[in-house]
Amino acid sequence: MLKGDTVRLQCHFKSFDGTSVSPNDVKLTIYKTDQTQVEQFILDDTNKLDVGVYFYDYTPASELSEFIFEFAGMVNNHSILARDRVEITFI
Repeated sequence: MLKGDTVRLQCHFKSFDGTSVSPNDVKLTIYKTDQTQVEQFILDDTNKLDVGVYFYDYTPASELSEFIFEFAGMVNNHSILARDRVEITFI
């Protein structure tokens, strides 16, 4: 991704047997690479593409050269999460 671009962050939540699950209280948290929290967004059905599939269109702050994103929620009173890293490049 390039500086100033909006990126679609997406996650597909699944159970241990591979079945898609839709958690409650889904949040997206953005972290710097030193694990400092930058922003947090509460997601709802407008951010849901399908069962267990959530997205958020995010434009990172200009000072970030890379960031970590985490989708998290609760399924049957257990937390579920997915993390990944995005590197921002210059051209």
